[in-house]
Amino acid sequence: MRHGNLFVISGPSGAGKGTLVARLVEAVPDAWVSVSATTRAPREGERDGVQYYFLSEEEFLADAERDGFLEWARYAGNCYGTPRASVEEAMAAGRQVILEIDVQGAFQVRNKMPDARLVFIEPPSLEVLEQRLRGRGTESDDVVRERMAAAEVELSRKMEYDIRLVNDDLDEATRALVAYVNEQAERPRG
Repeated sequence: MRHGNLFVISGPSGAGKGTLVARLVEAVPDAWVSVSATTRAPREGERDGVQYYFLSEEEFLADAERDGFLEWARYAGNCYGTPRASVEEAMAAGRQVILEIDVQGAFQVRNKMPDARLVFIEPPSLEVLEQRLRGRGTESDDVVRERMAAAEVELSRKMEYDIRLVNDDLDEATRALVAYVNEQAERPRG
């Protein structure tokens, strides 16, 4: 019988995390991607509880004070976090809960939930990563440089993860990620 687990997916911007998570959800029927909370205003077309839970700063900080987040951080003046209750409910229901978060957040989660499985997605090389970022055509040279510097820091922590997947062949990386999630879901609890 399958049991609920928490999988934290991290890796540099451009490594392909979002694509792999989307493919994982298609392939694993009991997978569920956690919805983060934020204090930023909704963008056009975004709906509360779908892309994010939109909270006031007061609501967010009150939840943080009550230990209501598995991890949270402030970016560009806004708070972002993973609500603890929804993750725990989904796991209790036997779901394979997926968090796509940064390295700092991954270790915050590991501190609060030691059984969380940390999965690091890495590019084949820094050169390929830079090509992917530039290929998007959405970031300035300064942003690409910032993301490359951040990638080097993130890559320096990859050995602290439970599993590392190099995303050089999308189909192979998908197969490996799906196999890992299914293996953990079916593993007997000790």
